[in-house]
Amino acid sequence: MGRGIGKFDGPVAVARDNVTALTIDHHSPDRNFLPVGGGARFGQGQCHIILLGQGHGADHVVGFGTCQAARKPGKEQPMALADTTDPKKGDRIAKVLARSGLCSRRAAEQMILAGRIAVDGKTLTSPALNVTPADKITVDGKPLVAPEPTRLWRYHKPPGLVTTHKDPEGRATVFDVLPKNLPRVISVGRLDVTSEGLLLLTNDGQLARKLELPATGWLRRYRARVFGKVNEDDLERMKNGITVETIRYGPIDARLDRVQGANAWLTLSLREGKNREVRRVLEHIGLKVGRLIRVSYGPIQLGSLKPGDVDELSPVAIHAFVGAPYGQAPTPKRAKKNHARRRRQT
Repeated sequence: MGRGIGKFDGPVAVARDNVTALTIDHHSPDRNFLPVGGGARFGQGQCHIILLGQGHGADHVVGFGTCQAARKPGKEQPMALADTTDPKKGDRIAKVLARSGLCSRRAAEQMILAGRIAVDGKTLTSPALNVTPADKITVDGKPLVAPEPTRLWRYHKPPGLVTTHKDPEGRATVFDVLPKNLPRVISVGRLDVTSEGLLLLTNDGQLARKLELPATGWLRRYRARVFGKVNEDDLERMKNGITVETIRYGPIDARLDRVQGANAWLTLSLREGKNREVRRVLEHIGLKVGRLIRVSYGPIQLGSLKPGDVDELSPVAIHAFVGAPYGQAPTPKRAKKNHARRRRQT
């Protein structure tokens, strides 16, 4: 595929003048994911593109919208996630402690029960309390530090790592191998130990929960290498949802990309993320998954990010994808004054 960008109906935000487009690695697992002429198309439903992030030292161009060729009336999903927090009611104290980067919510609740947290001079004995920015929170007698601005990273998870902070079986986790200069982060959803591909990381627990919800409408897209004979009728049935061992799974759009001997490559798109959903559904129709790669999460693409690499999105990109109050809106450019014209007029 070339560097062309497909035609979008949705808004596009551009940061600065010098832009570097995302190039697709034709040797990567998603090399056959985007080839439509000289542009970019991401299958049915919404199509999005993300360009290079801060980690590459490049400016951002971020675009999102619905492909004209795939638009269906009434199917569009809102991209912006509104902030529903009521400043008068505030937030739970454990949530505020976790958002500051001090610890996880569970650890915050344990600290409260241990008598280490006080609000306006009163030591708490229960996490059942809402606080507002006007409240003075202390931890072991010291003021709670203000939370950092929301940050978001792309991470290419390699297989063999567990997406958890502590594994009871002692297996290596994603967070064991992340760069040491990263702050405390949490994942947006999970990938199981044998799966690979795009995993979003953030320092904001509230943002992580919003992006995980199926109601948000963000499409998860995977490529799967499967063993077995692919039946197009089975793939068609998955579009209406499917029940496997009493568990109901939502609609899955599955497309056969190519067949290689006894193996085949599929592209699957879904909006929910139940535990091992893709593997269980494919096994139910007689296909054994040998490799599963997440290539996009909502408007954010894996692209050519290498396994183990981390790339931070700019505040402008976060704002474009998620909406207020996250990230930073692009600064409007001022029109250049035509001094020469003024001189002629005077």
